Amino acid sequence: MAAAKIKKGDTVVVLSGKDKGKTGEVTQVLPKEGKLIVDGVNIITRHKKPTQVDPNGGLEKREAPLFASKVALVDPKDGKATRVRFETVDGKKVRVATRSGEKIDG
Repeated sequence: MAAAKIKKGDTVVVLSGKDKGKTGEVTQVLPKEGKLIVDGVNIITRHKKPTQVDPNGGLEKREAPLFASKVALVDPKDGKATRVRFETVDGKKVRVATRSGEKIDG
């Protein structure tokens, strides 16, 4: 399995779909499905029946998973979308923004 180019806590920009151009922080990564959940992006509405816990029920808005190929990491230098490559620095594998050459991990 390939190394994760996008991790939890990264800031990403959406490249395609109804939320194209929006940015947000990755809150959850689902590697087996190849998807991730981004804060404030791909909002869906679910109808909830009333229960004893929630007697009112109603509409619930939440983020749905998004394919990882639809997002790109935001470059730390200029704030635009960038690809990621890996380099070995002092014996450690670090992520590097292709656009600017800036290190993403420490």
